[in-house]
Amino acid sequence: MPNNFTSAARRLPPLPVLALLAALTAPAAEPPTARFTDITAAAGITFRHQNGAYGAKLLPETMGGGVAWLDYDGDGRPDLLFVNSGYWPGHVPAGIALVPALTLYHNEGRGRFTDVTVAAGLTNTFYGMGVAVGDYDNDGRPDLFLTAVGGNHLFHNEGGGRYREVTGLAGVGGTPGAWSTSAAWIDYDNDGRLDLFVCNYLQWTPELDRAANFELPNVGRAYGPPRNFAGAFPYLYHNDGDGHFTEVSAAAGLRVLHPATGQPLAKSLAVAPVDVDHDGWIDLVVANDTVQNFVFRNQHDGTFKEIGARIGIAYDAYGLTRGAMGIDSARFRNDDTLGIAIGNFANEMSALYVSQRDSLMFADEAIKEGVGPASRHLLKFGLFFFDYDLDGRLDVLTVNGHLEPEIARAQPGQSYRQPAQLFWNRGDPKGQGFVAVPPEKCGTDLFQPLVGRGSAFADLDGDGDLDVVLTQIGGPPVLLRNDQKLGHHWLRLKLVGTHSNRDAIGAWIKLRVGGRTLSRQVMPTRSYLSQSELPVTFGLGPATRIDTLEITWPRGQVQKVPAPAVDQVLTITEP
Repeated sequence: MPNNFTSAARRLPPLPVLALLAALTAPAAEPPTARFTDITAAAGITFRHQNGAYGAKLLPETMGGGVAWLDYDGDGRPDLLFVNSGYWPGHVPAGIALVPALTLYHNEGRGRFTDVTVAAGLTNTFYGMGVAVGDYDNDGRPDLFLTAVGGNHLFHNEGGGRYREVTGLAGVGGTPGAWSTSAAWIDYDNDGRLDLFVCNYLQWTPELDRAANFELPNVGRAYGPPRNFAGAFPYLYHNDGDGHFTEVSAAAGLRVLHPATGQPLAKSLAVAPVDVDHDGWIDLVVANDTVQNFVFRNQHDGTFKEIGARIGIAYDAYGLTRGAMGIDSARFRNDDTLGIAIGNFANEMSALYVSQRDSLMFADEAIKEGVGPASRHLLKFGLFFFDYDLDGRLDVLTVNGHLEPEIARAQPGQSYRQPAQLFWNRGDPKGQGFVAVPPEKCGTDLFQPLVGRGSAFADLDGDGDLDVVLTQIGGPPVLLRNDQKLGHHWLRLKLVGTHSNRDAIGAWIKLRVGGRTLSRQVMPTRSYLSQSELPVTFGLGPATRIDTLEITWPRGQVQKVPAPAVDQVLTITEP
């Protein structure tokens, strides 16, 4: 969120000539026709996000809620979990029942979902934000960590389709009154157990918010910017292996202070766990709102060192901070080049930080790659890489929407509801790599205006391509079935760790096909407040055979797998 809604350009320099040229130059290749169809109602999804807004314009009302794909009952089909927020104390409408913070839908197959929230024991009420899914006790069943305003919650999967809250026993509730956002299950010390990283946003209370009394011209009382509040340290919970966690953020070096105020610097909304320097240890790239982004480099001894400014990810090309929201990472060029994509505030381009010859040096190549100028006008939240047309190249989807319902009155040309953006990766490493996909190429359902927030992908119907779910503030989600008919082949891999964590989170899979090398990470934490599915999908384009398949497991073992047949789901267990 920028420092001032009324500054349409946020005092940024004009777009450089390169951006204008990139925006005006017609790409040599056009995106294929690959349509998405809105099946929300047909699938039986009736969830509707409730933010509890009653006129006080409290900032958390603008920020939820997440979504997750997970196979909670182990039947091989991805189920859907939506995070709700709810009503503020003392402001529950008369005759209205409290809404649960979670709604879980079981995937029945054939594109149908059934609400199983009550049967699963997930009827708790709290002001929810995001979700992280991970098997923290390696029993083969996915557990749920939920972030919230006022304290977080951990639910253990008991089997038989039931969950039990274990927050107190596990010690992961956080500071009472804190505001947590995105979270990630990671094995940061490579001991085979999933630890937990949690982003915290601001030191916020309703009283502080009301006292700030932020206003917009022609609007009056409005949702205020984060400059009105101090930042907040993240949590890092070490998995002690007995169902309990120890909070170690201070000892691990994750508490960065503002040099001028001595307050916590972080105002974190999302995290991308990824091995930035290729040393076999998970690092953390943190998207911060209006303060510098962080890169926490893993020191292999339980500690991290913050190096974001040194390697070029902390700021934009002018040395300025941005309003960073959603984040994802990928080797999108099908080589060792790592890309870190971040969705930023309105009138700020999305970032695409790309590693250079030195893997610990990045440059923002969003303009060159084609995702910058096209994204500038919109307010980007959820963002992820995925191969929607199965051509073997990772594309980018962002879900967008403003914070202030009356923003058009203060900033003509801005809108509260905004369409998503899909960028097709045309695979040109020397020119504009991405092309904005127009509605005639993938249908209008994907681009319906939303107050977009969370987003995630999974193959919901078992046809090999990736379907999408988008969430929005104060409204229903949008479930989009991928109906591409391009005839491309694919391979889906589900990894099972034995020495590594059972989910194999952090593993890298390298596949050689048709003269190309495709590398994908097992990492459900993507986007904003959300989790995508665990299985990894490789689009193969027209290739009918795979040359080589290699897995680097989180604990370092490299496994060479006999080349499998295409168009199948394959489960591989760590030897």
